[in-house]
Amino acid sequence: MEGLESFPEKKLFQAIFENSFEAIMIVDDHDCFVEVNSCACNLFGCTKEELLGRSIFDFLIGTLNSNNKERIQIRYLDGKNKTLKYKLVKDLLPNYKLLILTDITQLKLAEEELHRQHQRVKLFSEVTFKISQALQLEEILQTAVTEVQRILKADRVLIYQLFANGTGMAISEAVLPNCRPVLGVEFPEEVFPEEYRELYEKGRVKAIADVESQQANLIDCLIEFLHEWNVKAKLIVPILQNLNPKKGKGKRTPKLWGLLIAHQCTNTRQWQNFELELMQQLAAQIGIALSQAELRGNLEELVAQRTAKLREANRSLQEEINDRQKAEAALRRSEEKLSLIANGIPVLIAYVDKHQSYRFNNQAYQRWFGFSPHKIYGSHLKEVHGKEEYQKMKQYIDKVLSGETVTYEKDMTFQDGNIHTVNVTYIPHIHKQKKAVIKGFFALTSDISDRKAIERMKDEFISVVSHELRTPLTSIHSSLKILATGKLGNLSPKGHRMLTIADEQTDRLVRLVNNVLDLQSIQSGKVKMNKKACQANELMLEACQAMQTMANERGVTLFSQTVNFLVWADYDYIVQTLTNLLSNAIKFSPPESMIFLSASVESIEQKEKRQTSINYVTFKVRDQGQGIPLNQLETIFERFQQVDSSDSRKKGGTGLGLTICRQIIEGHGGKIWAQSCLGKGSTFYFTLPLLINKGGSFDE
Repeated sequence: MEGLESFPEKKLFQAIFENSFEAIMIVDDHDCFVEVNSCACNLFGCTKEELLGRSIFDFLIGTLNSNNKERIQIRYLDGKNKTLKYKLVKDLLPNYKLLILTDITQLKLAEEELHRQHQRVKLFSEVTFKISQALQLEEILQTAVTEVQRILKADRVLIYQLFANGTGMAISEAVLPNCRPVLGVEFPEEVFPEEYRELYEKGRVKAIADVESQQANLIDCLIEFLHEWNVKAKLIVPILQNLNPKKGKGKRTPKLWGLLIAHQCTNTRQWQNFELELMQQLAAQIGIALSQAELRGNLEELVAQRTAKLREANRSLQEEINDRQKAEAALRRSEEKLSLIANGIPVLIAYVDKHQSYRFNNQAYQRWFGFSPHKIYGSHLKEVHGKEEYQKMKQYIDKVLSGETVTYEKDMTFQDGNIHTVNVTYIPHIHKQKKAVIKGFFALTSDISDRKAIERMKDEFISVVSHELRTPLTSIHSSLKILATGKLGNLSPKGHRMLTIADEQTDRLVRLVNNVLDLQSIQSGKVKMNKKACQANELMLEACQAMQTMANERGVTLFSQTVNFLVWADYDYIVQTLTNLLSNAIKFSPPESMIFLSASVESIEQKEKRQTSINYVTFKVRDQGQGIPLNQLETIFERFQQVDSSDSRKKGGTGLGLTICRQIIEGHGGKIWAQSCLGKGSTFYFTLPLLINKGGSFDE
């Protein structure tokens, strides 16, 4: 270091020079290294002897300039590049310059990844916004496939709807001109077997780079079908639809509605994670659109759900870039834009963290309750809603914080003093690392008072019409019975057949009106059940005796198990439930078959309440009939839902019997369900609380 020997403060300089955490180099007028510290050696991956005398341009990509805030790139001896921030002091000493380098390679990579994440969120926001502009379901589906085809540059993108019989059809499609369209083509059941359906129902996503590879693991008939349409690579994402929960249940039931599929026809293709994520997010949006179209048909609800999904995506981005100050500022600007959208929607939108404290509220809280979002921020749910209301909400909060999506209805008093019925949905915010972690949940609350008023008007209308029909129908039925006796004259054989048909249909109408009135009375709360201690054996015997004549006419044998249980129930209503179930079993059982009525005691563990168990009596009605399809086991308990409506009409069904049974059993605190195997029969179950006789008193 000739020229530095005369430096008067050499020792101080040398200490700073050697212990600096930045790479410090002294270069001469020819840009050759004269002196370097240990950090510089580590930065270039060379020893000090290897660096001294070499030119900086042996490593530099590009040139240096006088701006000390600029970045440069250097090339390692192994060919790898690094990005550096440098400071250049030209007049350190005569004929010498000072160069200080800081490695910012990782920072640059982080900035680039942040930019890519931001572009992806922006892209998804644009697609979601376009979908939200569509008013009809068909338009939403077409917009989705068009945008996916544009972004992925796939040869074909389609939405495939599944049918109950196992087949399916493409109902929306975006395809390049050189590829055959599949819109409207019905796919045979064998290319989509039951095991595929079960996997997609669980949310499986399939990315196939080459349909002919062994890794694709496709069945032969499916490969042949794909060859017919010249498909070489495909990406499949399930579209799951959340159905309405059963009455008294808070959890929605996910149903596989269809698939969102991308095809590559000209060549094989390795699908990227971003493409897969985009397809999953859009499939989720389509599922929401389907649910909203089925349940409400309300555009405002569609916008609210899509906005919630967009907020969730942006919050996920915020989790990734929390420690970067510049990224936080960018995210705050994004949140401000989202707040403008959320504040314009007449729906309560909030985000609550895992500690049950509010972290976001839209302006609807101010309009509905007079609560300022700024005042609510950071407050606990109990502080905002009050102790009494919080206790009612707690069971749903516990469920969503365990990872379940929860929907329920309740009455709330608004700022105007009026009581409104609202629909509340809690969506868990699940952060996936090595295992799923619940970070909090989104709360969406919409006013459904108008819808509830319409439902009440509908029930009142049904009740009035049914009452008005009962009297004339009874008169007509009685008149037909008199005509059938022949007291008013003899009829021809054809006349007798017509009279028999009229009598059967009138009888069916009378039963339908009675069932409608029974159901309306139970649901409205007008009927109070007179519960008392009842012998289960007596209930079963009376129901069998009531249905014995019908069983004899159909050639069916009834078997009833002898039991010795006491249950807490309304005697007449439970007999009605048993006769309804036996009547259905008889109607749909072949001649010379058997029907079994039995009961047993079971224990149901109560983990949440930390009780050991609660004892129930489970009643079973098992037949040997035609059976019920698996996908209809839940819907048969809804109004006017029948497995085969044409067959049910022939057998005299009204479609309300099982609905009434469910209302009666749920009114007793029990539950009712069915199991079936096609061609082998069905079993219907319901539970009632067991009573235990303890010295003249009864305990449940």
